[in-house]
Amino acid sequence: MHFLNLFFFNIYPYLAGTVFLVGSWLRYDYGQYSWRAGSSQMLDKKGMRLASNLFHIGIIGIFFGHLVGLLTPHWMYESFLPIAVKQQLAMVAGGICGALTLIGGGLLLKRRLTNPRVRATSSAGDIMIITLLVIQAALGLLTIVFSAQHMDGIEMMKLVGWAQAIVTFQSGAAAHLEGVALVYKIHMVLGMTLFLLFPFCRLVHIWSAPVEYLTRRYQLVRNRN
Repeated sequence: MHFLNLFFFNIYPYLAGTVFLVGSWLRYDYGQYSWRAGSSQMLDKKGMRLASNLFHIGIIGIFFGHLVGLLTPHWMYESFLPIAVKQQLAMVAGGICGALTLIGGGLLLKRRLTNPRVRATSSAGDIMIITLLVIQAALGLLTIVFSAQHMDGIEMMKLVGWAQAIVTFQSGAAAHLEGVALVYKIHMVLGMTLFLLFPFCRLVHIWSAPVEYLTRRYQLVRNRN
């Protein structure tokens, strides 16, 4: 058990991160024809807009919430934001975004499994990745129950300490997780696994956010006579 703890929380983050970055780079160089979202909306639009919007709004909120909440140094907010209040904000915002992701992801998974046309064009990887994302959202919501048992924010700061130790390449990062509930660790391992799988599935389209659409010139499209 001690070895697994050291592996998953000292070594695995760097393994997953390396595969995420190098794998994405190699796929962009050698597999650009597969660099796409693989949208199935053209096959059947029923329920797609609601499910997709809920899922994407929720998961974007979760991503930036984790990014800011875990990686912002404590000294930057300690003078105006107590740890306990920060945890309450994280529980409320995370709960809302997590629920949106779970509902939207669940609807997308149901559609992919039960719609004959969508199922016929879905690969095993497509089904696997949306399933893992739904499970991850459910685990994230479950952690709120455990967070409610430690409203002083101390448990949350253990997770913050681990994340910041990892990104600053400090040794012994796993020590920050001493006494943390198992559900957090499962949630963290699955999250890192999603980064590990990222270059090998449709998630690579996240790199290609259409930012240039905001500045490009208007295009005129006319009907053919």
